[in-house]
Amino acid sequence: MGAAGDRHIVSADDAGPGALGRPLRDRGHRTAGGAQRRRRDAVRGGTRAGGCGRPGTQGVQAGRADARLAADGAVRPRPGDDRGADRSGDGPCGRPAHVHRCRDRSGRHAGPGRRPHRDPAGSGGRRRVGGGDPVSGKRRLSRRGFLAVTGGAAAAAAGGGTLAAVLAGREESGDLLSSRARLPRPFTTALPVPAVARPVSRAGGVDRYEIVQRAADVEILPGLRTQVWGYDGQFPGPTIVGRSGRGTLVTVRNELPVPTSTHLHGGVTPPGSDGYPTDIVVPDGWRQDTHGRSSGSGHGGHGGHGGHGGMKMSADAWTVSEQAKEYDYPLDQQAATLWYHDHRMDFSAPQVWRGLAGFFLVRDDEEQNLPLPEGDRDIPLMICDRAFEEDGSFRYPSLDPSLKGRPGVEEPYMGGVMGDVTLVNGAPWPELEVDAVRYRFRVLNASNARRYRLKLEPGGPLTQVGSDSGLLAGPADLQAVTLAPAERAEIVIDFSRWKPGTAVTLVNTLGKGGMRDVIRFRVARRARDSSHVPARLADIRPLARTDVAATRWFDFRLTSAGGGAKVWTINGYPFSVDRYLASPRLGSVERWRLTSDVHHPVHLHLAHFQVEARNGRPPAAHERGWKDTVDVRPYETVDVLARFHGYRGRYMFHCHNLEHEDMAMMANFRVV
Repeated sequence: MGAAGDRHIVSADDAGPGALGRPLRDRGHRTAGGAQRRRRDAVRGGTRAGGCGRPGTQGVQAGRADARLAADGAVRPRPGDDRGADRSGDGPCGRPAHVHRCRDRSGRHAGPGRRPHRDPAGSGGRRRVGGGDPVSGKRRLSRRGFLAVTGGAAAAAAGGGTLAAVLAGREESGDLLSSRARLPRPFTTALPVPAVARPVSRAGGVDRYEIVQRAADVEILPGLRTQVWGYDGQFPGPTIVGRSGRGTLVTVRNELPVPTSTHLHGGVTPPGSDGYPTDIVVPDGWRQDTHGRSSGSGHGGHGGHGGHGGMKMSADAWTVSEQAKEYDYPLDQQAATLWYHDHRMDFSAPQVWRGLAGFFLVRDDEEQNLPLPEGDRDIPLMICDRAFEEDGSFRYPSLDPSLKGRPGVEEPYMGGVMGDVTLVNGAPWPELEVDAVRYRFRVLNASNARRYRLKLEPGGPLTQVGSDSGLLAGPADLQAVTLAPAERAEIVIDFSRWKPGTAVTLVNTLGKGGMRDVIRFRVARRARDSSHVPARLADIRPLARTDVAATRWFDFRLTSAGGGAKVWTINGYPFSVDRYLASPRLGSVERWRLTSDVHHPVHLHLAHFQVEARNGRPPAAHERGWKDTVDVRPYETVDVLARFHGYRGRYMFHCHNLEHEDMAMMANFRVV
């Protein structure tokens, strides 16, 4: 059995693809002969995937029981059918032995330290060499589930079988979209720093803000105008600075031509203010008829405000605020670098691409008492990539550029959209003049799909002091910092290492050509510096195995949607507002085991977590703090210990490659 405190739940909460509720199915395990299959597995170093998508050397399809999914996310097997029951207990790996057959050749149950499947990643997502994606399910999706036959999913049908195989071999999941505009030389633009928002009121111990989402023409490329959709017409939006434990109310008014939904990424937020994709703010004049179409725009809508290809969501799936909504952020959490961004159903990717993102910094006494750099030497850096049309407008491969009708992207970009211009705080390849002292940079990867591996040239250490959800227990000196989309890292750079006049460049070693440069720091002068990085930063108690109330397994991968189309899924399911894949209890800690086919940055709403292991190995020092987003690499298994605290209700987890997210790679969980 598993260790004390571990309890594996065999239910829809952690069922693998094909196990329960009739998700899309992987039938690839039925196509190859045994000896040939074993030889190919040995060459690939991978494991055989069963019909459930979980590892299994015998290719066993798990949980074939025709079970019913109850409203609370539990499984109700049909009378007399015990095929989905846990008959043999959990093995040391945390997966049910009868489901996974995770035993070595001697018959011993293999734990995380053993390698029965010859799969160093432990993902169970073996790909056939040259044979394309092994997922090719037959089942027709339900009316609610048939998401991605539109957009990139349908367009990828012809070549989609090899998409996952191609992306798994890359450092990023996405394809390059080239600009048509003339691009500036790097380091000819000064770094802008987003303005700090001022509250309209502080009465009653609550900070109140009012922000307007509107279009504005700004200069990003020299000599050209770019229309951005920004909070207060700014890109990035104004930085909101809050205090831990002090309530913050933000009224967001929508003056854009489309609905929006604002999510505070990393916030411990009540469900009604979390920015659920169908909890939308519609602009003046936006109406829907009984068929869910946008009658005010003259275009087909989406979901309850229209359709997502074959999926039509009922009107009661939507919570609609007319023109404005007040978001309640109690900020009962530690100091951290958060950010807010659009989260509209089906259209998060293009709307964030157009500028709907900004910083939200939470401060507390523990952080304030540290001798870290502050004031003008504490600088947020929002790094993202974009592409531009010849006239300076943003270039993005939407199937419907109005964002009012058909969602999705053109065929080559189903894996993600990556631009050829690096923006930092909205400026292309900027330069910042610095004193020869320490600076604290709050670095956010706000790209849709691009990953960054950041290092200094000439070389020097990057001292990481914070992660997504707060300070680390102690500093970590790194030669490079890797960030997947939506991840944050707070780093300190000591520029006293270089003489005045030296140019120090932050580069992305994953980038090629012009995408290698990010920002250049020019050391200007010597100056006094009273800051330093202490050995102890925050009091963080590592979560232990004895804290774990349940272990759940979630597999992120490209799956067949029928008719040759592909869709990004979690446990074989495309997103549905009516389906819950987990029901953790308030105050509990759970182990979520995450596996993937390609790069998937997995984000949990509400919950903060600690990375327990990557492929069974302890995480590096800089990953031992509190996080809300984790980079799950191709064919990798990442265990996180998530703490579900704050509020009961409906929340989400999803891939934060925004194109994957828009094409169904999201799921609900309910805190009970």
